Amino acid sequence: MRSGGPFAPLALRARGSYFLMITFALSQVVWSVAFGWRTLTNGDDGMPDVVRPNFGFSLDNTASFYYFTLAVVGVATVVLVAIVRSPFGRALRGIRESESRMQALGFDVWRYQYVAFVLSAAFAGVAGALYAYYNRFVGPEYLYVIQSAEALIMVILGGAGTLIGANAVIGPDVQIGQNCAIGSGSSITNTIIGDRVVIHPGCHIGQDGFGFSADADGFVKVPQLGRVVIGDDVEIGANATIDRGAGPDTVIGAGSMIDNLVQIGHNVQLGRNCILVAQSGISGSTRLGDFVMIGGQAGLVGHLEIGAGARIGAKAGVPNDVAAGETVLGSPAVPIRLHHRQAAALKRLATKKGA
Repeated sequence: MRSGGPFAPLALRARGSYFLMITFALSQVVWSVAFGWRTLTNGDDGMPDVVRPNFGFSLDNTASFYYFTLAVVGVATVVLVAIVRSPFGRALRGIRESESRMQALGFDVWRYQYVAFVLSAAFAGVAGALYAYYNRFVGPEYLYVIQSAEALIMVILGGAGTLIGANAVIGPDVQIGQNCAIGSGSSITNTIIGDRVVIHPGCHIGQDGFGFSADADGFVKVPQLGRVVIGDDVEIGANATIDRGAGPDTVIGAGSMIDNLVQIGHNVQLGRNCILVAQSGISGSTRLGDFVMIGGQAGLVGHLEIGAGARIGAKAGVPNDVAAGETVLGSPAVPIRLHHRQAAALKRLATKKGA
């Protein structure tokens, strides 16, 4: 925690990957000092039997220490939120986007970065202290470069500002953007996720699609080698399923909204700002243009072209392509005017038969 102040001027001289290399090097310096200074740190034997603090009540039992840790984390979260929403936090976001622009506006960029570095070291120090109290042991290995690398990997895989719910499984070949939320019980593999994506609980994304070919001996599974690519600002409802591509990727365009219990097959490509209402399904290799709207419980067969701005009514069964801007209803789906004429003709027939 105290090392943030003196180390910041050294680390902030570099940018990008060089900044990471310097911080790793500084952590190695601290580790080597702790490892060799046996009179203070007990060397590689570490310091066992770390005494937990006493604030008028004992923290020796598991329940009390849990609630103490929960309270500390809660306070730290409130402080962090307050920092982010403060003028200081807004200035940091501006520096993140463009240092040169903030300098042109008169901000002392280096000073803001220095304070941010020290604050990050302080919060990391609090976390480290809780970890030592939890294990009742502290040793030089806590300062080793692997500890820093683990935190960095968490940020790279989880995305800065991303929240991942309980029992969510993030499998191989997944990249998550910034400020995302992944609901509890979700499973995600073979997927690239953009920024500000919300995935509600129970979603399954990136698993193999339903692809088989038939031969004389039965069915042969078609290899699924693609990914799911989700654009920025997408929201995916609970228990939705999106299959990975078989060769080309399955693509969910930026700004699209997908309701609960929607099924999207492999190789499907959604344009920007599409809306899919609950229990609708899209079979493999169908392509949707921008701003397409699909009503609840509608079904689309595979290998279709749905033009930009098309609208598909609830419970529609779509076996054919839909032109841009066209609205279709019914099963099999037909243009809205033809659907109304068919409904009127059926009504007239029913009336004559009743008469």
